[in-house]
Amino acid sequence: MKNLTSILSLSALVVLSLAGFKPIPGSETDAPNSLYDSIAMMDAKWEDAYNNCKLDVMEDIVSEDLEFYHDQGGLMTSKQKLNEALKANICGKVTRELKKGSLEVYAIKGYGAVEMGLHGFHNSKEPNAQLHYSKFVHIWKRDHGKWMITRVISLH
Repeated sequence: MKNLTSILSLSALVVLSLAGFKPIPGSETDAPNSLYDSIAMMDAKWEDAYNNCKLDVMEDIVSEDLEFYHDQGGLMTSKQKLNEALKANICGKVTRELKKGSLEVYAIKGYGAVEMGLHGFHNSKEPNAQLHYSKFVHIWKRDHGKWMITRVISLH
């Protein structure tokens, strides 16, 4: 009976593989340097730049054709205005924290990837405030070997 179960499980994996199904991004069966790992690394780079006011790094990561949808702030389509807002309102005042285990990454064939997760923000003016996590979506474009954020949806 144990052999039959093993054979059926293996057969199911072969059928799913032939049908084009791939392992869940970030799962243990993904190869090192997977899409998940690449986007997780880019998210960490973004967070470090955000938290440490590295405007040049943030500018390098954000695409010229940015669309930033914020449920409270509305739509922003200017990379320059985003950088100005980050400099005026975020630098030295707010830090971002990705919620461990919340990151999801999915491929967009011929374009890049979708990153979804939960993140929270610490405001230096409210050091005792409880951290509240909110949803976000980043659309990443892979262009000439470089990852760039083209779309952001930020929900609070």
